Amino acid sequence: QVQLVESGGGLVQPGGSLRLSCTAPGTIVSIYNLAWYRQKSGSQRELVASRTTGGRTYYAAFVAGRFTISRENAENTVHLQMDSLEPDDTAVYYCHGDRFGLNGEGPLNAWGQGTNVTVSS
Repeated sequence: QVQLVESGGGLVQPGGSLRLSCTAPGTIVSIYNLAWYRQKSGSQRELVASRTTGGRTYYAAFVAGRFTISRENAENTVHLQMDSLEPDDTAVYYCHGDRFGLNGEGPLNAWGQGTNVTVSS
């Protein structure tokens, strides 16, 4: 049973920054793809950024260079550095793990509980 635990959300003013973190406590095998999604109130969950263990990175267009995703090997930790935050970034941010292994050969589809980000003046 793989659990993903997010942290780092909170209330920030427009133009401010937050650093989200997600870890899979106790895991040894690499998670192939770690991603950040967000879900605004009343809307569908959408992909923000992702990074594979091999270094392939994706950013949604709305990030526009403001966010940076990074990984650490220890416990499959993934971070999302968010700068120049805007009110439209307000959402619950979720960590997602997709598959195990360097080539995604093992099954995994795990979600964290989410961390709330509110950008408001």
